[in-house]
Amino acid sequence: MTKTSPADAARLFSVAPMMDWTTRDYRAFARTLTKRTLLYTEMVTTGAILHGSPRERFLGYSDVEHPIALQLGGSDAGELAECAAIAEAWGYDEVNLNVGCPSDRVQNNMIGACLMGYPEKVAAAVKAMQAVVSIPVTVKCRIGIDDQDEDADLARFIEIVAAAGCNVFTVHARKAWLQGLSPKQNRDVPPLNYPRVHRLKQSHPELHIGINGGIKTLAACKAQLEHVDSVMVGREAYQNPWLLAGVDEQLFGEAGPARTRLEAANAFRPYIQQRLDEGAKLNHITRHLLGLFQGCPGGRRFRRHLSEHAHKEDAGLRLFDEALSLVREPETETPEALQPTT
Repeated sequence: MTKTSPADAARLFSVAPMMDWTTRDYRAFARTLTKRTLLYTEMVTTGAILHGSPRERFLGYSDVEHPIALQLGGSDAGELAECAAIAEAWGYDEVNLNVGCPSDRVQNNMIGACLMGYPEKVAAAVKAMQAVVSIPVTVKCRIGIDDQDEDADLARFIEIVAAAGCNVFTVHARKAWLQGLSPKQNRDVPPLNYPRVHRLKQSHPELHIGINGGIKTLAACKAQLEHVDSVMVGREAYQNPWLLAGVDEQLFGEAGPARTRLEAANAFRPYIQQRLDEGAKLNHITRHLLGLFQGCPGGRRFRRHLSEHAHKEDAGLRLFDEALSLVREPETETPEALQPTT
């Protein structure tokens, strides 16, 4: 059984789960730029949650991060159900099953994209998770793997999993080649096939179909939203985080929290201090901000200053402020004016 979730209201635009990137520090930083975006954790395996300690290491987050979804990696229905219940108890707004990661390590544990070859197993997992939580249980998948037929096999996968109760799918519009390509190559080499995802939505108007893969601008997001229900952006939202500053206004029709990059950076200062007080290292936090001043006068000096000094034992807010002092930005600058156009 499901209930209305904050994740449902935010699902129009989301930042993709990305290993080592969408950490709690990145997500908290993202909230200085957008309040409406749905944020995802890195993929967390069922084994890490059930057997890792302390659990805070894998599930901890700040309240500011809502709406937030936990992405799970696993295939055992019982373990996934137990982890989904834990996620709901921790306050997550959604649980998402990873059916798209192509790395060898997860394949060997029957996690990620290889599950596209086992739709019945995915269906059983979804059914088990939905039986124990009231928050949405969703699936992120590819359009296929290896020699699968992008039409017939994807249609079969979606129909089987949807019949088990899943009504939200985010589809990375590339195949995953489990043999012959590295995880990095799988993000670029297989060709994008947006029309296939568009046809999926046409075939299943009753389902929420989101699209992911290669989307870099809000103009491109708007174009995709003419064909699908939602858009998920990955690397561009990390490498060029200022993209997020236009999301609330351009896609949700609301004013965003920051009108300038410096405003966003300064709004992040209390969080940085809180994390430093908890024992976190400055470079572990500020590495997520290195792309904030992309294209601004002093942007390279900002990145260099943090890269060269933020790892030091005594690095704190003073160093962060020194880096900010190297950047020049017009006070009247707006997200729209700085939005990439290509």
